[in-house]
Amino acid sequence: MIHYRISEIKLRIGEPLSVLPARIEKKLRLAPGTIREGRWEVRRESVDARDKSEIRLVYTVDFELDRPLRIRKSQEKDLRQITGEERSVPEPGTEPLSARPVIAGFGPAGIFAALELARLGYRPIVLERGACMADRIEDVGRFRREGILDPESNVLFGEGGAGTFSDGKLTSGIKDGNIRYVLETFANAGADPDILYKHRPHIGTDVLRTVIVNLREEILSLGGEVRFGTKLDSLITKDSRLTGIRIVSGRSGSSAETPEARTEILPAQVLILAAGHSARDTFEMLRDAGLQMEQKPLSIGVRMEHPQALIDRAQYGEERRLPPADYKLSCRASSGRGVYSFCMCPGGEVIVCTTAPGELCVNGMSDRARDSGTANSGILCDVRTDDFGSDDVLAGIRFQQQYERLAFRLGQEQAAKKTGGAPEDACLRFVPPRSTMKEFLSNEGDGVYVNRALPDFASEAIREAVPVFARKIRGYDSDDAVVTAVETRSSSPVRILRDEQGESNIRGIYPAGEGAGYAGGITSAACDGIRAAHQIIRRYQKTQDGQSR
Repeated sequence: MIHYRISEIKLRIGEPLSVLPARIEKKLRLAPGTIREGRWEVRRESVDARDKSEIRLVYTVDFELDRPLRIRKSQEKDLRQITGEERSVPEPGTEPLSARPVIAGFGPAGIFAALELARLGYRPIVLERGACMADRIEDVGRFRREGILDPESNVLFGEGGAGTFSDGKLTSGIKDGNIRYVLETFANAGADPDILYKHRPHIGTDVLRTVIVNLREEILSLGGEVRFGTKLDSLITKDSRLTGIRIVSGRSGSSAETPEARTEILPAQVLILAAGHSARDTFEMLRDAGLQMEQKPLSIGVRMEHPQALIDRAQYGEERRLPPADYKLSCRASSGRGVYSFCMCPGGEVIVCTTAPGELCVNGMSDRARDSGTANSGILCDVRTDDFGSDDVLAGIRFQQQYERLAFRLGQEQAAKKTGGAPEDACLRFVPPRSTMKEFLSNEGDGVYVNRALPDFASEAIREAVPVFARKIRGYDSDDAVVTAVETRSSSPVRILRDEQGESNIRGIYPAGEGAGYAGGITSAACDGIRAAHQIIRRYQKTQDGQSR
């Protein structure tokens, strides 16, 4: 059997995928029926909308033949023979492992690290400070209805990490042999199989919640353990090597009634540190413990909302048979600052997210159907470490907090003005500054609140970028578009240093994922978690019954 991959196979909108083999046969001058049923697979689907009057769907397809093809020179760009794409999984090492591997954090990096270890028999213990999915959904619902925040169970903390309440995007700019494996794992756990070939795949927050629970159940079925409401409190080391950890467990989620913190010392020879980008108290503990870290640039900005129909029309013209359109925009302001779209959510909504009282930031979220009728995206400006104003390794966190606290106060001021200074309503405690595009660009009316929630350099750069974006997306600068502040959590403000074997300066600790500064999004974080698990596997042995020593 010989395997080939061919690209640039175009279909009209509405044509079924079943015609692809015939199109390939025609393009390659093969006899009809040469590509048999069950011996081809779509690997990628994208939209070619350069000509709005003749939009096409463009496919890359893998297929198998019994005999080799003669690839002509004119075909070399679009056709090639491929070999197997199996990922590399290390053989277990020889060093004894004195305790079960521990993973701190149950976002994408932690989930896939735990899954990999569990599938290979290492029985990991996962610590997640937030609540399980059911309780977390209830706590987030209460926060959105009543403005009551649980600092340990919210939009950013809990099972699945911050990505649970997002769009569930699976796009990634990295090249990694585990990407296909990650996508297949999600699909096998309940995500739509189209994530395996869509150009910009997404699961949707509603489906993602089920998928994550299914992955957790698999980890448990393989001998792993997941402890919710359990936080990594401190490290126990000897001669710069991890020997154990101190954990604190107690209340987690609305199902628990009274907070009762319980402290436990857990033996730990290896720890995958997969905390998310918002685990600020954990970063402080790690710094104080002597873990080597460095400042990392970040971004700050706003969420911009438009009618989805406006974006669809700009991208597809009058074509109405395609899914809600997205966009990707960037430019460089006259100040030299980069401004770009981030986490664009077709058919989604803007949500408030925070982990502490008196602080406020926003993000975007979409269900699988993307059917809200409103498009939103983060429009962010780059923030350099020089902007932090301090050499403290955690100065980026202080920068984020400064503007999140400012946004919280400005939101209260704006709400009080609109209600005539009435006593604060519980639901208004986390109301973000918001204005129309016209007010934002002119810095008048409600636009003053939004602009004040940003550093001057970011406000100026973003306002300068909007007309540039409007030349690419017609109507982007429309007066009644909505602008909401402030978005600060697009990436981690720190990087935890690690060597070529993935270890920190405290041996036995393996920093991984977005919070550690090595990923940006669900897929890249999942891949980084797998890499951390492989570092442990290739070094340490397991017993014949699958239990780590």
